[in-house]
Amino acid sequence: MKLKSFVAGALLAAASVSAFAGDKVISAIADGKTHSWIASYGDGILSGGTDLVDFTGFTPGYYKISVTVSAQDLTLLGTSNLNGALGTVSGDSEFTFLSDKYTGLSPFHLTLNGTAGTEANYSGTYRITAAVPEPETYGMLLGGLALMGVVARRKAKKAA
Repeated sequence: MKLKSFVAGALLAAASVSAFAGDKVISAIADGKTHSWIASYGDGILSGGTDLVDFTGFTPGYYKISVTVSAQDLTLLGTSNLNGALGTVSGDSEFTFLSDKYTGLSPFHLTLNGTAGTEANYSGTYRITAAVPEPETYGMLLGGLALMGVVARRKAKKAA
């Protein structure tokens, strides 16, 4: 009896591991340069109809992320998304995704939905750029500091 339970548990565990074989975790670099990755049929892509690609490794803040996915012998569905934002079709089996904010609660999640043929593969590129304050931001900061200085000076004069 214990042997049957053990074999059933081992089969269940093996089946659950293979369902996630196509999922990838990419340690992303927010340097504004284009980086790429590739997945082929041997990786178990779109097993169960969905692949998840996580972009991790950066701190919370505002980023501009652009992801492009190109596929061969693969049908990607319009429900493919980046953190819930649907992608735009920019060619035959090519999707482009854009996003502007990373809250730090989770990484950027690219969810690819579709069906794979026997020779299926896809490749992708991503570019993540950290937000840089514009000159107006520094101007407002300096203006605010000057205003605080004026208020502090007035208080000091009244107290004296």
